[in-house]
Amino acid sequence: MTKTVRPADVPPNEFYRYMIGTIGPRPIAFASTIATDGTVNLSPFSFFNLFGYNPPTLVFAPTINRHGHKKHTLLNLEEVGEVVINVVNYAMVEQMSLASAEFERGVNEFEKAGFTAVPSDLVRPPRVAESPAVFECVVKQIIASGEGPGAGHLVICEVVAGHFHEAIFTEKGTVDPHRIDLVARMGGDWYCRAQGDALFEVARPQTGIGVDALPVNIRNSAILSGNDLGKLGSISALPTADEVASFKESGALTELFDEARNGCQYLPDLLHLRAKNLLVERKIKEAWLTLLAR
Repeated sequence: MTKTVRPADVPPNEFYRYMIGTIGPRPIAFASTIATDGTVNLSPFSFFNLFGYNPPTLVFAPTINRHGHKKHTLLNLEEVGEVVINVVNYAMVEQMSLASAEFERGVNEFEKAGFTAVPSDLVRPPRVAESPAVFECVVKQIIASGEGPGAGHLVICEVVAGHFHEAIFTEKGTVDPHRIDLVARMGGDWYCRAQGDALFEVARPQTGIGVDALPVNIRNSAILSGNDLGKLGSISALPTADEVASFKESGALTELFDEARNGCQYLPDLLHLRAKNLLVERKIKEAWLTLLAR
């Protein structure tokens, strides 16, 4: 069953709850800005992501608050078109949450939340010393998407400098997701921590035969999941008949064939179950050899 909801049929804040509950986890732009009088603001925004790297471009969207007023971040950006996007990790999430409280304009959230303000190199707003990755940006464009409470203003920023804690890098110089320990927003008061079992790898195929090219009995399997089919479809070419014959002759499936001959199990089910376990280990070629060895 599917529940269909049209934004025109419900109050905006009701459809908003559907959106933030299903579009996530969302990265957090912990944005520091400055007004013309020198007062600093620090606020988190989960309507945020990167939108290109030549030039490096970040976009986040402060919304009009429930009172119909522009947020202090947006007011500052209209005065001084510069911003520092500070990335949020687990070690600073509670302080970040405190900075999201509705303080009066002019109140310094660095001080309220207990963060250390560090002067930036190329822009006027300071950066958060505790953040594991920081991007100094100049604002290229602000685009209003609507009017009234909930209306977003897309802030398109070009990165002019980046600062990264050495501790987040591997020995090869790449960012280690375990070490950076990022957090992201979900719906309501929920967050997501990119750590432990939440982290997994999915290899990107250069090409693949696709799910549509799988044999019908495999594509319609009651045992193999959609993720399993995706892995199978990522192979560039099916094993040859000679490869399948050699695999069968190797004795790798003797136990399964014996079990099926004794009437204990249906052979295709046994092969699909074995292939499913192989796919968990990302042994895609071996899974294919198993599935084709009927």
